[in-house]
Amino acid sequence: MRVKICGITKPDQGCAIAQMGSTALGFICVPASPRYVSSLQIREIADRIEPVNIDRIGVFVNETNEQICETVAVGGLTGIQLHGDESPDVCLQLRRLLPNIEIIKALRVRSPEALDQADTYAGYVDTLLLDAYHPQMQGGTGQTLDWKSLQEFNPSCPWLLAGGLTPENVSDALNQVKPAGIDLSSGVERSPGDKDLIKVARLFERLAVRV
Repeated sequence: MRVKICGITKPDQGCAIAQMGSTALGFICVPASPRYVSSLQIREIADRIEPVNIDRIGVFVNETNEQICETVAVGGLTGIQLHGDESPDVCLQLRRLLPNIEIIKALRVRSPEALDQADTYAGYVDTLLLDAYHPQMQGGTGQTLDWKSLQEFNPSCPWLLAGGLTPENVSDALNQVKPAGIDLSSGVERSPGDKDLIKVARLFERLAVRV
């Protein structure tokens, strides 16, 4: 299963989390976020990570295509996650500009109707991510989704489950839904951007028991 730990800000924590078994690290490229890191900071972390083939995903909210492409190039990103109101047309534009970069579109699920967007976006992106809706925050809220409502969710592309996942509830979530991967941020933190490596280790212990 794909495991993405998002909101990495510290090189030593990024390296440790990669070595624990994470398949992807997420970097918040939103200046207003307490987890924000610049493209140069991303590069500094990326250059130290082992294994070197781990996915490096930049998270953007309603950013310009020009800025996204620049951050990808400078930061050495392998993927981008669009966490705002980006339209399918924006996704298509970025696909043409970044043909070898994974594109993830996050859907903030407020109601079952929000899942109807999945089929619209699936033809334009590589991966979908389902996150909990919050009226003021785009992500990292710690709020969980209604997992039962996702039991029949089966889009035409891979999808990641996010939204309030923790080492304590991840098994319960995965007993109810079958995503291609999971995405955690606040659930493995001491404070925004400061990962708790004990919690991360506990997460991988819980996942190993499920294998």
